[in-house]
Amino acid sequence: MSVTGRVHSVETCGTVDGPGIRFIIFLQGCLMRCQYCHNRDTWDTEGGKEMTVDELMKEMLQYRHYMDASGGGITISGGEAMLQPEFVLAMFEACRAEGIHTCLDTNGFVRKIDQTTQNILKHTDLVLLDIKQMDNKKHIDLTHVSNKYTLEFAKYLAEHDQAIYLRYVVVPGITDSLKDAHSLGQFIQPMKNIEKIEMLPYHELGKHKWTAMGEIYPLDGVHPPSRDTMLAVQKVLLEYHDNVIF
Repeated sequence: MSVTGRVHSVETCGTVDGPGIRFIIFLQGCLMRCQYCHNRDTWDTEGGKEMTVDELMKEMLQYRHYMDASGGGITISGGEAMLQPEFVLAMFEACRAEGIHTCLDTNGFVRKIDQTTQNILKHTDLVLLDIKQMDNKKHIDLTHVSNKYTLEFAKYLAEHDQAIYLRYVVVPGITDSLKDAHSLGQFIQPMKNIEKIEMLPYHELGKHKWTAMGEIYPLDGVHPPSRDTMLAVQKVLLEYHDNVIF
């Protein structure tokens, strides 16, 4: 019997969540409450549409030519993908059997690195790891949870030489300080498994989802960072890693 997961949505030809053209599965459910979340409708762990691995594989394989030609593959994102570990594992096992590149997009909120998690990582070619804030108090203010598990997960990936694209969202007044950038740089400097750092400028594109759900957008009035801000943060991170882009 094919494993079932709760799926928020699917993007058939994604180009920003891993290399090449990718089939992206956005899973339902997340435990972080990020103030800038642009997928507010993914938080509910009971929402989404139930879909099987077989259903998704059948749909994905229609785009195999594009993935193969571009060096792409599948990315499982969210919400938070690691809230449905059995489904992620089954999906990645099926993809590996087909020779399809696998990418896990995660905020690293993994409370226990158990056998299922280890097996997922054995079937994962690339991890997109989102570190939101190095300062734990600021992290709690931003997401409502500690950064403890994310940082422990990052260390585990480094210890096991798991390939990573590290992601850092630059939000004016929240994550754009040079002190915070230095803290992140010092944390990741010893890690030889990080292939690049992707700085993502904060945007307001998800605001309408909060409004549609009858909620107040927490960062109303906060605008995307200037190019000068992005360059300043990039300059700091380049002191610790030689591949930092935005």
